[in-house]
Amino acid sequence: MRETFSLGRLAGIRVGVNWSVLVIFVLIALGLAEGRLPEAHPDGSWWQYWLVGLAAAVVFFASLLAHEIAHAVVARRNGVHVDGIVLWMLGGAARLRSEAPNPGAELRIAGVGPLVSLVLGVVFGLLAGVLGGLLGGGLAVEAVAWLAAINVLLALFNVLPAAPLDGGRLLRAVVWWRTGSRLRATRAATVAGRALGWALVVLGLYLLVAGAGFSGVWLAIIGWFLVAAATMEGSQAQLRELLSGIPVRQAMTADPVTVPETETLAEFLEGPRYRYRHSAFPVVAEDGSPRGLITLRRARDVPEERQATATVADAMLPAADVPTAGPEDPLAQLLPELQAGDVRRALVVADDRLVGIISSSDLGRILSWLTSTTPWATRR
Repeated sequence: MRETFSLGRLAGIRVGVNWSVLVIFVLIALGLAEGRLPEAHPDGSWWQYWLVGLAAAVVFFASLLAHEIAHAVVARRNGVHVDGIVLWMLGGAARLRSEAPNPGAELRIAGVGPLVSLVLGVVFGLLAGVLGGLLGGGLAVEAVAWLAAINVLLALFNVLPAAPLDGGRLLRAVVWWRTGSRLRATRAATVAGRALGWALVVLGLYLLVAGAGFSGVWLAIIGWFLVAAATMEGSQAQLRELLSGIPVRQAMTADPVTVPETETLAEFLEGPRYRYRHSAFPVVAEDGSPRGLITLRRARDVPEERQATATVADAMLPAADVPTAGPEDPLAQLLPELQAGDVRRALVVADDRLVGIISSSDLGRILSWLTSTTPWATRR
């Protein structure tokens, strides 16, 4: 899920928002302002209902953000690189470049999100009780009580043992720990995710036929999302199995065309070495050590009047933001980083020197080769 606009950084983590958030935001505010709040307190005015409904919707999305920030912070503490967080119509997603190194880390990363939601639910519940005692009820108390209930519901829903929910990650951690196989664990979570998704689709269609209308449609949409997401996770697991035992050097482009970091953008854009075949090039220092990655788009985004003086180093993506690997590293381990990053490329480094580059097209070629041959006979 791609972000439509950015909210900046929180706890050092990039936070983005997809346009679909506006849909659910409006639905939540509408449901509260035109439904729950007037039904509970019919003596209020329309602007009060909408003011409280909008405020509750904002706090709800702040709760979702806290849920995802918790995942990202714990992931970083367990050695998993986090690209950022994207909030969207059905919640949020932390974009992780790599996978948890062991079952314990997987358990901690997955479990902290529902725990945060549960704690928020308890806090909002206590706050609703205190406000109820002080104010004797009212729209604010009703909104806080709703926030308590929705956060507890979010926590309970997320711990269902089915991918891609947090409970699916918890299931995967347990199966991984019991079997020692990350692949078998992923398959178990994927099967559970598909089963839950189809059950929700069927239930949603039943409710729709029974006259539940919007509730049935919404449940079916959630179910369909779970089926699609679980299927994608299953496909990723199959890719990792296919790439098992293949080192990065077998897929990389060795000795790629590089760009000195001191070269001006005008020289880079006009140089005949860079005009054809590729859209991205590794940037190196004088000693051959990697400094980053420059794309034609990033270079052309610099105003033309500055291209004669600005250097490639001024416009490049720093090496710290580009996935890197060693030539003997497992290709399957690099797969999540290649797919998560915007540049879809990784630098291959040995002894602090650039020895190759690997792109999504290189990955496609190795996958095509593997699927057209007998893997067990050709792998070394």
